[in-house]
Amino acid sequence: MRTIFWYLLFSITLVLTGPILLVAKIRKENMSETDFLKFIEAIVRKWALIQVRASGARFHISGLNNIPEEAVLFVSNHQSNFDIAVFLALIAKPKGFVAKIEILKVPILRTWMKYINCVFIDRKDIRQSAKVILEGIKILKDGHSMVVFPEGTRSKGDVFGEFKAGSFKLATKSKVPIVPVTINGSYKIMEANNNWIKPADVYITIHSPISTANLTNEEMTALPLKVENIIKENI
Repeated sequence: MRTIFWYLLFSITLVLTGPILLVAKIRKENMSETDFLKFIEAIVRKWALIQVRASGARFHISGLNNIPEEAVLFVSNHQSNFDIAVFLALIAKPKGFVAKIEILKVPILRTWMKYINCVFIDRKDIRQSAKVILEGIKILKDGHSMVVFPEGTRSKGDVFGEFKAGSFKLATKSKVPIVPVTINGSYKIMEANNNWIKPADVYITIHSPISTANLTNEEMTALPLKVENIIKENI
């Protein structure tokens, strides 16, 4: 029953945000960019909270005090489809995501994601991927935080995929701090159960920020492995 309820709730609440998009479009013309992003973030966060609470999962988050006031690049492992909702619901700092281009096929959701400064990457198209990275760098330089999952796809378990070094250019080119994040157990909500929703304990650890402002070439080369090892410590 929980699974049926969750999928229905996801669909219905997403559709119900449709009219709010019309309000957002009007407000966008009459609000500052900062105020508009706060307005959008509040709506998206409430929607994400509904999704994570409806799963019945118990979320344990630590290290919120490690998040700087300035724009950052959150770098996280990726276990589940729930990971984006976890970031939106539990980390109040406004942020966009480097997301798969397939999300553009989902009406309403794609518009909300565009509004929160998401970029959409086609990892099969190297040229398009490079262009998206440049878009992300600009967003970060403009003072907006972003989230990237450098594995590129869900691990669907407590294993790790390869951390792609190109993802870290978002931080090294924009000179914003990297905040490593460990998500442990989110796959147990859905992926471990053949997409049936089951309650689970999920642990989110936000690690201390890593400055990228004055890295040497050697430090930039070592950065992906350094961040990966920090994230792995809590798995």
